[in-house]
Amino acid sequence: MEATLLMKAAARLQLVKDEWDDLSLAEVDDALIYNRKLWTVLVTSATSEESSLPLEIKNNIGSLGVFVFKQTMTVITTQDPEKLGALISINRTIAEGLRAKPE
Repeated sequence: MEATLLMKAAARLQLVKDEWDDLSLAEVDDALIYNRKLWTVLVTSATSEESSLPLEIKNNIGSLGVFVFKQTMTVITTQDPEKLGALISINRTIAEGLRAKPE
């Protein structure tokens, strides 16, 4: 998973959060769908049997994915742009981790 894709998703979600009142429902949905698809790919690839990640990391990514999906539904059902903050933060943090070079 490229860190840039997570940063792109975070940027789109930040824009939605910042401009919530000026965006259409379709524009909000587009950003949420993009993020959900990205996380579906991330969780599926990271937790697959073929993945060489340690079991603990697989479980953590799976749990984080469940949270992302639930938080996405919370944003949709509550129409609360502040709920996007957690999704933005998670994407940015994971992207930074992917960009970090091992010492």
